[in-house]
Amino acid sequence: MELFGITFTGIYKFIVCAVAALLLGLPIAFSYTVRNRRYSKSFVLALFALPVAVTSVLMMIGSQVGAAIAISGAFALVRFRSIPCTAKELVNVFMAMIVGVAVANASADALLAGIIFTAVACAVNIVFNMTRIGETKRAEKTLRITIPESLDYTEVFDDLFARYTAEHELVRVKTANMGSLFQLTYEIVLKDAKEERAFLNDLRARNGNLDIICAKTVENYEKL
Repeated sequence: MELFGITFTGIYKFIVCAVAALLLGLPIAFSYTVRNRRYSKSFVLALFALPVAVTSVLMMIGSQVGAAIAISGAFALVRFRSIPCTAKELVNVFMAMIVGVAVANASADALLAGIIFTAVACAVNIVFNMTRIGETKRAEKTLRITIPESLDYTEVFDDLFARYTAEHELVRVKTANMGSLFQLTYEIVLKDAKEERAFLNDLRARNGNLDIICAKTVENYEKL
């Protein structure tokens, strides 16, 4: 049956593919959140909706597969132009796109391939989120020390860093309090994490008991 040039068979096929894309997008979005604290609701929604968006574009353009994939990729990645994303986020976006491409073929083999790919992608996400694979084993810390302007920050802590740290690097110097104070930021790796308190006490004795902050190094992160 045909109405205004639209066949009900085509509508039925589109609905089935769209529902299948949504069902496969759901586990990808969920697996990204497992044991992962760095995500936003909008990015999870994007992973969920991206397969059906790609499927819809491919089915509407039809035989022009190259143009469809190019358009889908442009829409999927346009948000990353202004906000830097991690490799993990980018890979998840491409995985969601691949699922959409597989479902759009509207064949049993392609759908089966999409289901298998979704299962593998979700398993990879969950395994890497729940384990420490790829994480550094070093006790990397960010150390911020406030010192009076009378101290020469280039050498004042050298002996303490040599005693307590395996590696250290001065990454930023900032003036404060109308130039009467310096705020130093170091990236350090402690030789022994148990000596952190002793290290901080020795630093306090050297900087006149001004502010010292020692915290776990956290990458700059903006929510997508």
